[in-house]
Amino acid sequence: MASFTKQEALDYHSQGRPGKIQVIPTKPYRTQKDLSLAYSPGVAKPCLEIEKNPEDAYKYTAKGNLVAVISNGTAVLGLGDIGALSGKPVMEGKGLLFKIFADVDVFDIEINTKDVDKFIETVKEISPTFGGINLEDIKAPECFEIERRVKEELDIPVMHDDQHGTAIISATGLVNALEITGKDISKIKLVVSGAGASASACTRLYMALGVKKENILMCDSKGVLSTKRTDLNKFKQEFAADTDAVTLADALKGADVFLGLSAKGAMSKEMLASMAPNPIVFAMANPDPEISYEDAIATRDDLIFATGRSDYPNQINNVLGFPFIFRGALDVRATAINEEMKKAAVYALAALAKEPVPDVVKKAYNKTEMSFGREYIVPTPLDPRLIEYIPPAIAKAAMESGVARKPIKDWDAYKVELRQRMGIDHAIMRSMYFKAKANPKRVVFSDAKDIKVLQAARIVKDDGIAIPVLLGRKEPIQKLANEYGINISDIELVDNTSIENEEKREKFAELLYSKRNRKGISKIDAYRLMYNRNYYGVSMVEAGEVDAMISGTTTKYAEIIKPALQIIGKRSDVNKIAGMYIMNTKKGPYFFADTTVNIKPSAEDLVDITLLTNESVKEFGVDAVMAMLSYSNFGSTIGDSEKRVRDAIKILHDKHPDIMIDGEMQANFALNKDMRQERYPFSKLGNRDVNTLIFPNLSSGNIAYKMLQEIGSSEAIGPIVMGLNKPIHVLQLSSSVREIVDMTTIAVVDAQK
Repeated sequence: MASFTKQEALDYHSQGRPGKIQVIPTKPYRTQKDLSLAYSPGVAKPCLEIEKNPEDAYKYTAKGNLVAVISNGTAVLGLGDIGALSGKPVMEGKGLLFKIFADVDVFDIEINTKDVDKFIETVKEISPTFGGINLEDIKAPECFEIERRVKEELDIPVMHDDQHGTAIISATGLVNALEITGKDISKIKLVVSGAGASASACTRLYMALGVKKENILMCDSKGVLSTKRTDLNKFKQEFAADTDAVTLADALKGADVFLGLSAKGAMSKEMLASMAPNPIVFAMANPDPEISYEDAIATRDDLIFATGRSDYPNQINNVLGFPFIFRGALDVRATAINEEMKKAAVYALAALAKEPVPDVVKKAYNKTEMSFGREYIVPTPLDPRLIEYIPPAIAKAAMESGVARKPIKDWDAYKVELRQRMGIDHAIMRSMYFKAKANPKRVVFSDAKDIKVLQAARIVKDDGIAIPVLLGRKEPIQKLANEYGINISDIELVDNTSIENEEKREKFAELLYSKRNRKGISKIDAYRLMYNRNYYGVSMVEAGEVDAMISGTTTKYAEIIKPALQIIGKRSDVNKIAGMYIMNTKKGPYFFADTTVNIKPSAEDLVDITLLTNESVKEFGVDAVMAMLSYSNFGSTIGDSEKRVRDAIKILHDKHPDIMIDGEMQANFALNKDMRQERYPFSKLGNRDVNTLIFPNLSSGNIAYKMLQEIGSSEAIGPIVMGLNKPIHVLQLSSSVREIVDMTTIAVVDAQK
């Protein structure tokens, strides 16, 4: 699990624009006419249409893609009853997950009442605004009545995710675990630890899938819910069994499945040992499961084990469900989320887990092989196919069960629409983080006397992304860390100027001298340069003392590239190094090259840049579709610049026909496939969407990414240096802490190769 300080959590939520979500206009608003259409008097027209036909609200407003995340703060995560306002950060976080995973917009609504009737009435009164209602963090047993009554009285999808999200994802794991173990769902003995909202919903869904009620024992903190007990409320009485079992240990003897939604340590190794052969254990207490993964696998080698944690196999994660369930329900304007739709989600997720795992997912978890089995019974949240698997299944179930008001007719077109909604920009860096954390490397930061670098080093250390090494004079770095309250006591600090490092300076000077003694560098020069942090840091990489270097927040680009080329050098299979930026946009990621190195590349240089870029883009799990840009289109203008591009394309088409690239072409034709196909149907790119742009010179590439970064609502990650023998990555002078963390992550993955 990721670790962080209290201050980091507070800074994350407060720095920049406070909170985690915002509203962004979707229509033009620059001119007076735009404003007149947006508001008065133009807005009256759709208002009158909706008055005549309320269904037109879906046509003229955002209702159809808007979900309310509603809570009264009575059961917030593991914090309990902290109040409506205190729970707002959680509701905003839920909104963020809805958006990044399924492009569902969210307003979070915090209702300051514990009165069930008032709460329900408030939800009903505000419901015309929304296409769906996600109830969240409401304590049991009130949550049962609230959800039941709201569902009965509204004609839009309503779901209490704390109940049904966990139920759907864990049921997916159950279905697949039973298939692996060869057990019949109608015959298994199920023991449930916990009797709250999630436990009740899970048990009900398991019963809907075929588990027999007489084979279920549920336990609360006082023991088994049995008919002999007189302290059970009506909700617990539903699961009371005629049994002599009193304790959880009694219940678990000979059990096939354990469902834990209770507390850390509820299950002992002895209890696990008493279960039937091939036991299935879902220990989902947060943040620590009922029995630890280590204890569980040490106790039983025939075990299928799942938790709610991301650092163990088989994570039962609600984010696999709710964004995609609401996506499908909204897209058919469903009047409810019913049992048929929940089952459809279970079976769709179960089927996806059996499909071959894409390389992008395997790379994210730093595994060469991932396949359906005991350690892979549910898909991962990073699987990009979720968006095209789950919503269609939900939509079909809604249609078949009669709750869909807008049936889908062309399923292939619907899947294309879903993919276009998302892009894969978010998935790219999430995948890189997972891959880095699977095998963190030593990364030296040569600009350690920079508060942002220290903050980033602390983050990558705590998150397990990298093992940071700080380079520079110890006293100023420690003083800066103390001033800002950053603990660096467990981070290695190397002072390249200290007397203690005299022997190391001499060793590195000899290394530099051996490489450059016939290229103008004397021994004295080499020794003097080792007082320069970039020369020293690069030497650490070359000598194998660290695996990668990050620099640039206080140093010019050329002052880092020069020692990198002198000491590490470029790869033997390339003639030029190059720089690439990832531009994360609302349409997905775009890769720009060369943006930092080659001022006026020759045709051969452009070929090298293209080959390096194609290779790098693939490392991010993306198939590069490339356009080589110019101010002309396919020979429309004759000049030196476009001739170099044209010659490079000919070489690539002749010698590397497998690479998907064409040019020369203007940027608008590269990015608008319809216009390109209409005017230039012969292009090798066909109807493909271009995601990678190769620029004809440094000026155009550099200008393009900086303009897009500043005015295009795009995030720039880079520059990623391509073609060096070992990973040296250079930051922008203005890099944020998050950008430094991103580049460190990329450097670690680069070093893993």
